[in-house]
Amino acid sequence: MTFKKTVRRAAVATALAMGMVGAVQAAEKVNIGFTGPLSGGAALYGENTLEGLRMAAEEINAGGGVDVDGTQYEINIVSLDDMYSPSRAAVNGKRLVQQYSTPIVFTPHSGGTFALQAFNERDGFLVMSYTSIPSVTEKGNELTVKIPPNFTDYVKPFTKLTMDRYGKKLGVANATHDYAKYWTKAFVPAWEAAGGEVVASNPMDYNKSADFYTGVSKVLAADPDVLFVGGASEPTGLVVRQARELGFEGGFVIMDQAKIDEVAKVAGGMEAVEGGVGVTPLVYSDNPGAADFVELYEKDHDGVPTSETAYNYFAMHLVAKAMEEAGSVEDAKAIRAAIPAALGNVATEHNPYEVKDISDSGNLAVDVEIAEVMDGKVELRKISEIDAE
Repeated sequence: MTFKKTVRRAAVATALAMGMVGAVQAAEKVNIGFTGPLSGGAALYGENTLEGLRMAAEEINAGGGVDVDGTQYEINIVSLDDMYSPSRAAVNGKRLVQQYSTPIVFTPHSGGTFALQAFNERDGFLVMSYTSIPSVTEKGNELTVKIPPNFTDYVKPFTKLTMDRYGKKLGVANATHDYAKYWTKAFVPAWEAAGGEVVASNPMDYNKSADFYTGVSKVLAADPDVLFVGGASEPTGLVVRQARELGFEGGFVIMDQAKIDEVAKVAGGMEAVEGGVGVTPLVYSDNPGAADFVELYEKDHDGVPTSETAYNYFAMHLVAKAMEEAGSVEDAKAIRAAIPAALGNVATEHNPYEVKDISDSGNLAVDVEIAEVMDGKVELRKISEIDAE
C-alpha cells in the first residue's frame, strides 16, 4: 500500500468519524467477508482482489453507506488470509459467518469457492466467487455468484491466435494449483483438436519458487513454438523472463489469472511478452466505465489497476445495490434474488466491464475482449469476432 493511499484512507476515516463528509453518515455496520491469499506467492493477486472491494466500500461509505429502508449501513470489510488453501478458506468462512455475521463472503480462487460451497447454503451466506471455472455455477448452488467470465471462453481464441502466428508445438509450463489444472484439462485437448501437438509438459509450483530455470529448460528442450503459462502474475512474469533468457522466441498463452501488464513488469517489459495472448489490461479497454475506474485508481495508487481489482470493485457496488433492492443486509437469499434488478442500478463509472446480465445459475455476463501483444503493443480483439473468423 502506498503512503499517499494510507494517508487518504486515514483522512476519510477521520472525516467520517467527525461527521465532516457531506453525505449522511452511516449509523450501522454490515460486515462483508473476504478469504484469499494475502501471503505467499499469490499474495499480490489476493491483495488486488481485496483492494477492489476496499475502493468500492470507501466510496459507498463516503456517500452515506447502504440505504435499507431509510437506515444507513456502513460497509466493514473483514479480510482473512487463506494462503490459497481451500481448507484454510473453509475455516475462514466459518469464522467470518459465526464471529462476524457476514451475509456475503468474497473469495478469489476456485478451491476456496468449492470449500465455501460445502456449507454456505446451510449457513445462509452468499459466495461472491472471483474464479473463471464453469463448474462453480454448474453445481446448482443457489447462493453463489461467479464474477468473471468462464475461462473456457478464452480457450478457442487463444489457440487460434498463437497457433496461426507461431506454430503447432505446445509446451506446458503453467502452475500446479487447482485452477491451473482446470485450465490444462480444457486447453490441451482444444490445442490437439485444432491440429496441435503437446511436445512437453512440466507444470511448476508458482507459489513456492522464485527460480524456474530448471523447469523451463525441460520444456524448452522439446523446442515448442508456444508456451502455455500462468498462475499469479508475478511468478508468471518470472517464467516468461527466464524462458526469454534461455532463448525462447515463440508465443505465450497466458491463462487469465495472470495479467499481461503485470507479467510484463516482471518479465522485462511488453517486448518480453511478444506474441502473448491473455485477458485485456484495463488501461487499454474502450469501455466508458474502464476509463473512469483507471482514473479513480491512479489518484491513490502507483501503477495500473488489474482486472481482478476492477471486477471486485464492481461486485461490491453490485451487492450494495442488491442489499438496497432486497431491503436487507442480512438475508443472503433475498440479496441474491435482487441482483438482476440491482444490475440496472449500478452506475457506469462503477461498472468497468459493462456487465449487464446474470444467468439463473449465477454467471455474470459480459462481451469479453482479449489482448494480443504485437510488436510490443497490446492489440484488442473481441472473442465473438475471433470465433466468427
